[in-house]
Amino acid sequence: MTETTLPAAAAGTWQLGSIPVNRLGFGAMRLGGSLDPNQSADPGRAVAVLRRAIELGVNHIDTAAFYFGSGWRANELIKTALAPYGDELVLTTKVGPARDASGQFLPFARPDELRGQVEQNLRELGRDHLDVVNLRIGTGLDRGTGSLAELRAAGLIRELGISNVGVEHLAEAQAIAPVVCVQNQYGLSARREDDELLRICGEQGVAFVPFFAVASGQSDAGERVAEVARRHRISDAQVRLAWTLAQGRHVLAIPGTSDVGHLEQNVAAAAVELSEEDLAALETR
Repeated sequence: MTETTLPAAAAGTWQLGSIPVNRLGFGAMRLGGSLDPNQSADPGRAVAVLRRAIELGVNHIDTAAFYFGSGWRANELIKTALAPYGDELVLTTKVGPARDASGQFLPFARPDELRGQVEQNLRELGRDHLDVVNLRIGTGLDRGTGSLAELRAAGLIRELGISNVGVEHLAEAQAIAPVVCVQNQYGLSARREDDELLRICGEQGVAFVPFFAVASGQSDAGERVAEVARRHRISDAQVRLAWTLAQGRHVLAIPGTSDVGHLEQNVAAAAVELSEEDLAALETR
């Protein structure tokens, strides 16, 4: 099987600035499972998921140093499973927030603290550079983007993105440094106020990368999703992922899981083609 026929390549590719990726990727947030100290993680299971993702053609993995739980850290699991990394693998991370051992989010980093967060990701992943770093808003956008732009100039970062933003933030960030992606919570029935931001990203050639695309907004579209799923004989999650990818060639999907079977289903959604009738039915409100 050639690279172009691998399942994750079925939805095509997009350029994150200078870096090509398959539009169906993988989000590492759920790799280890629970934060509950009474529920120990299974590193072997996480490693198996990551290696299977690569076998299926996934070449874009989204991670962060604050993705961790009891006995596991996403970055370290990625390093264990995939290092030495292939040249085609793109690792995207985000900086700004942090978490304490209980999982509680801490105040956003000051711009002068962002270098330390970048270096933490580099250490944990075992890399000398990060492919894409998203600045999650909370840190002052102008100073934070400027700090990351300096690290980009120093060769520690290849490309920059922003996360948890509005239309106005994209324009502000673009005035400071090139932005290759926007990562926001978004789904069929969640945060549809970002429809306009998604459209503007497409006009500017900026990738729009929804997180929680499957988990977001389960209730009000549930029956419509179930009907389309029955028609195609696929899962509800695959319908939601296919809808996400249908929103534009610049839209990427990064579903996460700690289960190989769910991973295979998610990746298979790259090949699902929803008809205009399907899309219209899903949008009915």
